Amino acid sequence: MSPLNRQQQLNQICDVRREQIKQAALKMFARRGYTGTKTSVIAKEASISEGLIYRYFNSKEELFITLVQELMEEARRELEVIGYLPGTPFEQIRTLTKNMLDENNMYAFMLIERARKDNDVPEKATQIFEEFSTNVLIDPIIPIFVKGQESGEFSLGEPRRMLSWYFTIINSLLTQEVIDEEYGLPDVDVLLRILTK
Repeated sequence: MSPLNRQQQLNQICDVRREQIKQAALKMFARRGYTGTKTSVIAKEASISEGLIYRYFNSKEELFITLVQELMEEARRELEVIGYLPGTPFEQIRTLTKNMLDENNMYAFMLIERARKDNDVPEKATQIFEEFSTNVLIDPIIPIFVKGQESGEFSLGEPRRMLSWYFTIINSLLTQEVIDEEYGLPDVDVLLRILTK
């Protein structure tokens, strides 16, 4: 292989820096909301100068909208493949839940849930949420849940309602201001008892 030329090296550095800014912004927006997050706080979290953010994003609003768009598209892709995961319907929904509660993914779900509820987010973000309604996100899971009901893994009940309650509980746990330090978040299997017999 030939070594990267100078332009390729610069592009690679830019990609890494842009991702570093997005990850820091994700944590801060998830914890503090859109209005409560200043670019100076994002810069501090990313260990960069505040001015560097503006080399990659024109504004805090553009950064926020970019994150929301990417997160919603990623969530849709993840949900579309859940039915192809190995295992029973219970195991598939368990994997999804475990991924939601995973420390690496938790901030994404926190940001989405917080931004859906907050009134101070940019209009474009609200439009993105309207495009990715709750039904769009739950619809791919319904056939899996129904299959699990038919096999006796899940409780009887209207699938959309049961899943809506389930994900409302998970989202509520993720968006708590303070997670109990001693106990942390509930174990995935404890949460799944909501759906099982």
